[in-house]
Amino acid sequence: MISPVRRAAVYLRISFDQTGEGLAVARQRAQCAQIIEQRGWKLVEEFVDNSISASDARKNRPGYDALVKAYEAGQFNALVTYDLDRLTRQPRQLEDWIDAAEGRGLAVVTANGEADLTTDGGRLFARMKLAVARSEVERKSARQKVAAHQRAQLGRPPLGVRLTGYTAKGETIPDEADVVRRMFKMFDAGESLRSIARQLTDEGVHTRHGKAWNPSTVRDILTNPRYAGRAVYDGKPTGERGQWEALVTDDVFDAIQNRLSDPLRRTNRVGTDRRHLGSGLFLCAACGEPVSGWSQGRYRCKERHVNRARGPVDAWVREVIAARLRREDMVDLLAPAQADLAPLLNEAERLRNRLAATAADYDADRIDGHRYFTKTQAIKAELKGVESQLAAHRTGPALGDVLGAPDPAQAFLDSTLMAQRAVIAALCTVRLHKGTRGSRTFDYATVTVEPKQ
Repeated sequence: MISPVRRAAVYLRISFDQTGEGLAVARQRAQCAQIIEQRGWKLVEEFVDNSISASDARKNRPGYDALVKAYEAGQFNALVTYDLDRLTRQPRQLEDWIDAAEGRGLAVVTANGEADLTTDGGRLFARMKLAVARSEVERKSARQKVAAHQRAQLGRPPLGVRLTGYTAKGETIPDEADVVRRMFKMFDAGESLRSIARQLTDEGVHTRHGKAWNPSTVRDILTNPRYAGRAVYDGKPTGERGQWEALVTDDVFDAIQNRLSDPLRRTNRVGTDRRHLGSGLFLCAACGEPVSGWSQGRYRCKERHVNRARGPVDAWVREVIAARLRREDMVDLLAPAQADLAPLLNEAERLRNRLAATAADYDADRIDGHRYFTKTQAIKAELKGVESQLAAHRTGPALGDVLGAPDPAQAFLDSTLMAQRAVIAALCTVRLHKGTRGSRTFDYATVTVEPKQ
């Protein structure tokens, strides 16, 4: 009786294809095809994972996953691969293929002839070889971790994927570094993650991979301590200074982390994008609370003490600020005072941690809703005071750029909405009073612009 011809599948894989030409896979294919021809099998399907490691079980291998599904569907009963470690480096995965060979008659052979799961000797050899390979992977990983820790302690850049702005050796790439510096400057000036991504994309500036920027990629850069010249190991600063050029100062980096760690951004998804000049910035003269933009072009506070048309108010505030910036002594008056912001930044972090702990207590039913509300309101009031002090100490780059321009007033009027808001916040407090009911004339006295200096 003639045995039916086996239907063979081929699995090809290489961990890293340096050139991207797939030459190693092609060599594996040729040798696997020779095995199939020698045994008189019929090739029915080929599965390939090019430049994908098999050492990490969590890594997605599309070709391997398709191979498993095809076998479960009964599409082949023989499997040929160049070497056993091309198929898998995971003991559990190997045992699945051994079970298939023993229990379901799957013929699994390697092109180099070192393992044949159709025999008991081949299965023994396969298990021993994979155990040795697995042990070597673990030892290599341990050595790499020790080496990475040592490099971090010495302030050297980590090996592997380079950061935008630097070569793999930590040398500065001028064009990319300028983009990174600009990101920090824009965010420190009041721009949002979304607006930074949008502006860079609109200008045709792409990531180093040639893709468009998005808020997530911008945030990744703004939160990376290495841009402040800090050595990092396992995602955390080591306390050592890096042996590379910092692209942002420590105080600006820390202030940005303080802003990004605001719990409102994380829990309520509240960003920093603003559509109007005075939303959240101008104050109600009656209750002292910030006003918001409403429909029909109005500013209102929560209690509706004021209900003002945005257009005339914004135009007047811009005019007042521009007039102040035309003063010849403005640069001297607004010279930023040096201040140690570390205590304020630490206090802001402590209060945010208290907010998080209070929320955890409420979730665990350790405090009731009334206690949660009372406690969080008190902490938020403290946090608001600390952030007000931080704002008072920092004029930010937006004001610096305006003051450094040949015509500061015009530079202010030409700047972005968020930059204008940052300048206004640095220079003055704007309070909106009730307008005169029925009046068609804008009363300038109902909008007070109080200088901070």
